[in-house]
Amino acid sequence: MALVEKTLKGQSFDDALTVKTPDGLTIQPLYTAEDGVAVARDLRARDPDRPWDLRTRAAHPDPLHTAKDVLTDLENGAASVLLQIDPAGVNGVAVGSADDLSNALSGVMLDLAPVALDAGYLGPKAADWLGALAKAAPNAPLAFHLDPLTAFAQSGASPGPIESHVFSAATVGSRLAQTYVRASLFLATGRAAYEAGGSNTEELAMMAASALAYAKALVRQGLSMEDAFGRIVLGVSLDGEYFTGVAKVRAAKAIWARLAQACGVTVPPTIEARSSRRMLAKADAWTNLLRLTSAGFAGAVGGADVILLDAFTDAIGLPTAFARRQARNTQLVLMEESNLGRVADPAGGAWYLDSLTDQMARAAWDGFQAIEGAGGIVKALESGLIADAVAKTCDAQQADFADKSRKILGVTVFLNADDKTPEVETPDAAAFAVAGPDVRLPGPDSHCPALTPVRFAAAFEGA
Repeated sequence: MALVEKTLKGQSFDDALTVKTPDGLTIQPLYTAEDGVAVARDLRARDPDRPWDLRTRAAHPDPLHTAKDVLTDLENGAASVLLQIDPAGVNGVAVGSADDLSNALSGVMLDLAPVALDAGYLGPKAADWLGALAKAAPNAPLAFHLDPLTAFAQSGASPGPIESHVFSAATVGSRLAQTYVRASLFLATGRAAYEAGGSNTEELAMMAASALAYAKALVRQGLSMEDAFGRIVLGVSLDGEYFTGVAKVRAAKAIWARLAQACGVTVPPTIEARSSRRMLAKADAWTNLLRLTSAGFAGAVGGADVILLDAFTDAIGLPTAFARRQARNTQLVLMEESNLGRVADPAGGAWYLDSLTDQMARAAWDGFQAIEGAGGIVKALESGLIADAVAKTCDAQQADFADKSRKILGVTVFLNADDKTPEVETPDAAAFAVAGPDVRLPGPDSHCPALTPVRFAAAFEGA
């Protein structure tokens, strides 16, 4: 330490060598045994050949094109698919009926390949359609991913009371649970906060509050507390900062364990980790391959059960067959060549990562308690408690990128003068648009400050 202080020439140790994360957490330059923290470890055995579920996203507006994409993915290494649904075809597959969904999943054996949904307020309807397509095969590993709270947070409004949408989703979910014993019902995530520029702890706090709200809704529909927790999947966002990503996945597990314990149950978590779109760049889009690989590394080492990596061209447009292949193969290399799933919790025992995991979990738990103290996740969204915190964090991060204390490869540093924009699909969404069912529920609309997604590189790409 004396040598370090001499080298710093009067600068304070904390100012010169410690780092503050956007969460306000402190990262030291060196950790010793004295910094060790006892962190509960997830040492469940992982399948050495398939340690996690390799999931891809399907969002082409044409259901028939989507079916081809899905089958290609499943035949070439993917284990499951997330179907993003939008009857207008603008932000997903143009699905507005059971027949449309059948077209989008044509050829998929639902009793073998897990299918997850991303349908917003259309979630309960889409879940019923998917349930009908599975033809009551009880072992079909369906992931209905009901999640009206994320739809509310991102849009800023709900067609009818948001509480009614949560109740409706729980009603449909509890009914489907009686037939599909392996199906997950709700996706609890703070992705809306993270994609709007929030911090890791703000995301995890929202995730925990959403999980509790969904568990309560399922219990009111007759499920036991243990079954309710067992039917919820936790959603975590990952970017190119892989150490914090590893810590985030591990912190999500710690938060889940604490929440389950408080509710009197012991249920292991199921975590779906998705790459964050806020880290993607249009300029020199090929560098996104590095960011996505780092995100996949974090999810694998952190112990996520499902990992979904977006295509490297998603900031520009819908992926081509080549871009989809890159998204699959990035994970396959991490899984089959780098063998990242061969060891359970490889980060455990690392003083730095254990300390960061513990700090992150505790800060997120404080945020969760603040949300509950405000009346729960719905009240915290409506009052602007979450939006205000996220906006403050987002502004601070954008300032860091602007003064280059944080850098974006290919955008704010090391610009590529020979940048060639990769090809993307450019379908006419209007040509595939369909009329979807009315998702409005009786009662007045609910409103909250919208958590609008950001992409940090966007502010600099036109310069």
